[in-house]
Amino acid sequence: MSFAQIGSLGSKGPSVTAAPIAPVTVARGGSASFEIDFRVAPGFHINSNQPKGEYLLPTALKLDPPSDVVIAKISYPPGQDYSFSFAPDEKLNVYSGDFKIRGTVKTTSTVPAGTYRVHGTLNYQACDNTACYPPKKLAVAFDIHVQKTAARAHRRNPGQSPNSK
Repeated sequence: MSFAQIGSLGSKGPSVTAAPIAPVTVARGGSASFEIDFRVAPGFHINSNQPKGEYLLPTALKLDPPSDVVIAKISYPPGQDYSFSFAPDEKLNVYSGDFKIRGTVKTTSTVPAGTYRVHGTLNYQACDNTACYPPKKLAVAFDIHVQKTAARAHRRNPGQSPNSK
């Protein structure tokens, strides 16, 4: 899997990159799953989506879908508990290396067939074993291909004579 920094909004320093995101195909009025693969730079970690301290910034994916497309669900992986030299008695829940965020998109039954772009950002704070760095944002985007729904066959009741019993 090839990872490229899609877009980093913020200063230089430790980073998270995202692999190219596969287009999502969904029928009009239906739903489909998507996943985004991320990689934390070697030697760094980021807080999980459920960090253990109130003062820690959670990793969060914010998506901005177009009209008639809804992000119905976003699922984060569980983080791993680690202790670091700067707080040896405290375990932090973090992501390091590769991790995936999954989600579900839904479309309305009135959305026109076509391709739509979803834009978003991954908000995170990277740390190494000695320090944490200012929060950063990674821009992400992917396409949703909406297809027409399959035509429904109309069932007709056979003609009935009012005299038949």
